[in-house]
Amino acid sequence: MKFDINVDKCVGAGVCAIAAPEVFDQNDDDGIIVVLDPNPPLEQAQLVHDAATRCPAAVITNVQL
Repeated sequence: MKFDINVDKCVGAGVCAIAAPEVFDQNDDDGIIVVLDPNPPLEQAQLVHDAATRCPAAVITNVQL
């Protein structure tokens, strides 16, 4: 699966890291999104979709299987 990230829009809410912790994390300094796995397995698809849906800044887009 694939997705796009717009780091410049990230507000550091941390929803992505909570929703999909094997795919996303946060920078320790400012809380900005860090992608741990840019091409996660399909088993992570629902979690990535949830992270994208819940992100208050709509940073995660174009989620594709």
